[in-house]
Amino acid sequence: MESLSFGKAFKYPFNRLKGMLNALWILLPIFGWFALMGYTIRIVNEFLEGKFEQLPTMQFGSDMKLGFMMFLKALPFAIVYMIVLGVVGIISYDLSQIMNFLFSCFVIPLLGVNFMKKQTVEAYFEFGVLTAMKENLGDYIVMILKTYALAIIFGLMILVLVGFPALMFTSSIFIADFYRRYVKG
Repeated sequence: MESLSFGKAFKYPFNRLKGMLNALWILLPIFGWFALMGYTIRIVNEFLEGKFEQLPTMQFGSDMKLGFMMFLKALPFAIVYMIVLGVVGIISYDLSQIMNFLFSCFVIPLLGVNFMKKQTVEAYFEFGVLTAMKENLGDYIVMILKTYALAIIFGLMILVLVGFPALMFTSSIFIADFYRRYVKG
C-alpha cells in the first residue's frame, strides 16, 4: 500500500479552506473543545479509510458528543500513564523524562490512532498494535519525522493565521497513514 506523500499531507487542509474555520470553535470553552475533538477523530478515521481529499463538514452536535465520549473513554489510559510516570519519577526524574519522551514518540501516537479507530477504552491498552511499529521501524521513524516537519511548517505559518487550523487538523495524518498501511484489523 502506497504511503501518503508529504506534499499531499501539506495540501490537505487547504483543499477546503472553509473547513479550516472550524478551528475557531476552540474559542468556545468546553463545548467547542469537545466538538473539535470529535471532529478531529472523524478526520483521523477518514485518513484511515484513505480519504485525504479535503476536510469534512463539521457536524457540531454529533462531533461534540463524540468528543465528550472519547474524552471519558481516554481517562483510564491517562490516569494509568500518569501513575506510571509518577512512580518512575519517584525513582528517577531523568528516567521518567526519557520514558515520557519515548512513549510520546513511539507508543502513544499509534495507540491513540487505534483508540480513535475502535473508540473503546480497551483500544488504548491494545499493545499488540505496536508490533506494526517494531516490524516497520524505519517507516515509523520516517513517519514521525514527517509529522514533526509538517508541525514545524504549520507552526511557522501561524504567523499568517492559517497555520493553526492546518496544524490542528493534520497532526495525526501520517500516524493514521502508517496505521492504515501496517496495522491489521
